[in-house]
Amino acid sequence: MKKSDISNISNAESVERAEESVRSSVQPSGKFGGKADRLFGADPVGLDESARGIAVLVIVGVAVGLLSGMFGIGGGTVIVPALVWLGLTQRNAAATSMLAIVPTSISGVISYATCGNVDWLAALLLFCGMFVGGQIGSWLLSRLPELVLRWIFVVFLVFVVVNQISFVPSRDQHIAMSALTGVCLVLLGVVIGILAGLLGIGGGALAVPALSMLFGASDLIARGTSLLAMFPNSITTSVANLKRRLVHVKAALIIGLVAAVTAPFGTWIAGAVSPRVGSILFACYLCVLLIRSLFVAVKATRSARASS
Repeated sequence: MKKSDISNISNAESVERAEESVRSSVQPSGKFGGKADRLFGADPVGLDESARGIAVLVIVGVAVGLLSGMFGIGGGTVIVPALVWLGLTQRNAAATSMLAIVPTSISGVISYATCGNVDWLAALLLFCGMFVGGQIGSWLLSRLPELVLRWIFVVFLVFVVVNQISFVPSRDQHIAMSALTGVCLVLLGVVIGILAGLLGIGGGALAVPALSMLFGASDLIARGTSLLAMFPNSITTSVANLKRRLVHVKAALIIGLVAAVTAPFGTWIAGAVSPRVGSILFACYLCVLLIRSLFVAVKATRSARASS
């Protein structure tokens, strides 16, 4: 082989090694975020993955599982702020939260279903309405000012808290299904879907009291049915988010799997306390959200007035 050929090969190898070095240097840095996941691509960067960060994810998972089992909610109101605090953007935190809700809701539904506290037909009708309402809510979301959305959420929480305090569901009642009831359940699902699309909530905070007050469901059936209705929506939304690489998969799995373990204990607590105590506990949880949402809305209002 000629010396020139050897020189050309050597130069080509040098160029290839240099290009590989550049490619590796532009990969996202971070502990979870720096390693590309084979199925879903690289996780979003920014999450604190120190021992403290992992401990926070586990604690969040425990809290979400208990709240999901006790109140029939997804837990996004806890997951999203925690992930933002740990370093994810609001968009990535919301997407990661939806995936974490999937195993949480599965565990909660199984726990309620084994005790006969899930109305499968009502959940299906609710989901059909929620699917349509979610599209409307997303459309409105792009057109309403953010300040208006914040105050809508505050008013919504006040309405639900007042109803939880004033209404005590029966533990022995079931949904009496009829054609009119089915239509009303779909319409309720549309309303929940619109609010979910507008406010970024799972819908359990509205579905649980509505199923009890409007359709006569017991507090336990309302919670189990609410979890089941949210489950398909969490899956479809998570699939779309995964395709867009918005989800921090490993963080979602840590929270979701821990929550799945603790959700049955939350379900046990819900069955052990009286309906009145359950309503008061749910109202207290919503009051915490109300205080936080009111603070954010007032702060946003002052900022808008200062800038105008």
